[in-house]
Amino acid sequence: MRKLTHSEISQKRVPAEQIKNASRIPVVVIVDNVRSLYNVGSIFRTSDGVMIEKLILTGFTPHPPRKEIEKTALGSTKSVPWEHIKHPAETIKTLKEQNYKICCLELTDKSIPYYEIKKNDFPLCLVIGNEITGVTKEIMALCDIGIEIPMFGTKQSLNVAVAYGIAVFELAKIWQNS
Repeated sequence: MRKLTHSEISQKRVPAEQIKNASRIPVVVIVDNVRSLYNVGSIFRTSDGVMIEKLILTGFTPHPPRKEIEKTALGSTKSVPWEHIKHPAETIKTLKEQNYKICCLELTDKSIPYYEIKKNDFPLCLVIGNEITGVTKEIMALCDIGIEIPMFGTKQSLNVAVAYGIAVFELAKIWQNS
């Protein structure tokens, strides 16, 4: 085994000039009230890696251009379609009208493990919330389903960007393999 060179890795990627027309998984992600610029940058980078349809930053979530976001996004703010809106409720209602299933990544009394999402749950809107308080009650009331990451240690949750990465890569796997 040998480590691939940067050139070899680049050959496996979608060229920057073709990214706007590249195939994407039918997942729109709403990032609501996430405060850390570094978490936002990481979410951008993960979103590029999985090729989501769109990233919607809402509430007080910071948005580009910001050097702190770019530090972890590493240019993915240019390859991931995104927008910033203040209030996500109307966007969620519009997505529901377009037959998106609204799914929060949150611990609820009805959450299912993240890997139990089914192909017929797509197109999907995944909502992730604040690092401390999670998804708001207002937004949870608009969700059709909740998913969670089972935890086996003493902590009940993961960093929002880490949890997002686990969940969205599983969603991509479910979409691509079903």
